[in-house]
Amino acid sequence: MSLASLLTDQQQRIDELISLLSSEQNLLTQGDIDGEALSKVALDKQSLMNELERIETVRRNVQKRLGYADGADGAKTAAHDAGCQTAWKSLLEKSERASRMNELTGQMLSVRMKHNQAMLDYIRQIAEKTLYRPDGRNSAQPGRINASA
Repeated sequence: MSLASLLTDQQQRIDELISLLSSEQNLLTQGDIDGEALSKVALDKQSLMNELERIETVRRNVQKRLGYADGADGAKTAAHDAGCQTAWKSLLEKSERASRMNELTGQMLSVRMKHNQAMLDYIRQIAEKTLYRPDGRNSAQPGRINASA
């Protein structure tokens, strides 16, 4: 497989990842989160990440087999020598965009989780101030108003 085709394949997969991240962010901004849709996006992202890792491993092996140094400098030189520097630059830009989007998605999830935890804590606090005893009887004394509710 040529370097140009590997870079094109990686770019297509990163475009798919960016689309999934965008969908995930849209789901996280909704008032009522669709858990099933969010789970599907997470599974699709994981599958895509596995495929990207596989393609990246192949690209690195080709780079090494052709005698280029490991790392970004070797990849840049290999892309230049193969006439693929535009594809390499585009791949790097798309990868950086996907990374920023993934970081933002993580922050959004963190905010959502903190909000959910605060709501659960509030519900527990209210539940502890029940007006009824464990036997189901009202704990308020007759003739007195219980204002603890």
